[in-house]
Amino acid sequence: MFDTTPNPFLELSPAEWTAVWLSLKIATVATLASLPLGILTAYALARWQFPGKALVNGLVHLPLVLPPVVTGFMLLLLLGRKGLIGAYLAQVGIVFSFRWTGAAVACGVMGFPLMVRAMRLSFEAIDRRLERASETLGASRLWTFFLITLPLATPGIIVGAILAFAKALGEFGATITFVSNIPGETQTISAAIYSYTQVPGGDAGAMRLTLVAVFIALSALVTSEGVQWWAEKRLGKVE
Repeated sequence: MFDTTPNPFLELSPAEWTAVWLSLKIATVATLASLPLGILTAYALARWQFPGKALVNGLVHLPLVLPPVVTGFMLLLLLGRKGLIGAYLAQVGIVFSFRWTGAAVACGVMGFPLMVRAMRLSFEAIDRRLERASETLGASRLWTFFLITLPLATPGIIVGAILAFAKALGEFGATITFVSNIPGETQTISAAIYSYTQVPGGDAGAMRLTLVAVFIALSALVTSEGVQWWAEKRLGKVE
């Protein structure tokens, strides 16, 4: 529980700073860890035709429409200490439930649809003639992907990563269901705000953390828009 001793309004307490830095760490790890799979998934949905593609697309975007608590409960069933996968992982010392790494998993799952969507649109916007020209000159499909496709899709990849980071930063329902609300371990900004609202005199602390969360999230979204504008300018779509 938080110390509700009055502080200067804009001065964060040590516990609040811990929640802020933990949130940034979890969001960063969640984004970086899901980035390779996000690129592969987005490329597959944009370019490949395979049986069950609609189902895969639905599963990727399912966290956007499911209640976050449901997603967290499903993660608990799968990756908890007694879960379908978590029980085997625990035998080799890998535990996600009630750990900050589990919070990163939950945040990564919740931000994954936004990441994939932005990247998929970027891959679909690439002129396929450029790729065919590369292959005509003797480059394999793999080299064409790394030398032509991936660089052209980089702005979309960056935007997708930023959106996933912003989503991970504000995640609450799935995280608190899967890893609880443990100060210093799994208590993110959102969980800390929730804790403040449950104690008398906690409004000031909740407001301080709310302002921090708004500032970080808004900075991420503005950066995303800046990257998108830069990409369109580079491609000659804006003056």
